[in-house]
Amino acid sequence: MREKTIEQKLVTAVKKQGGICPKFVSPGFDGMPDRLVLLPIGRFAFVEVKAPGEKPRPLQLSRYGMLQKLGYSVYVLDDVNQIGGILDEIRAT
Repeated sequence: MREKTIEQKLVTAVKKQGGICPKFVSPGFDGMPDRLVLLPIGRFAFVEVKAPGEKPRPLQLSRYGMLQKLGYSVYVLDDVNQIGGILDEIRAT
């Protein structure tokens, strides 16, 4: 399955839960996650979408660590079967 397909399924699942999932673009600050997941009642996380089996680059891992130190959740999604669990975790935090 392609990364784009996984990303589209994430966006659809977030919309079904009443949220939005905009593409996150950060000019001049490479390595940031692909998507913001914004769910009702102020639930928020970053999601990096990868093709199955792909891993984040070292710069991406560095950015994720920086975000996590600031208290934000960051998820790496490479399988559509992970979407429900990720959204459940975001809602629970």
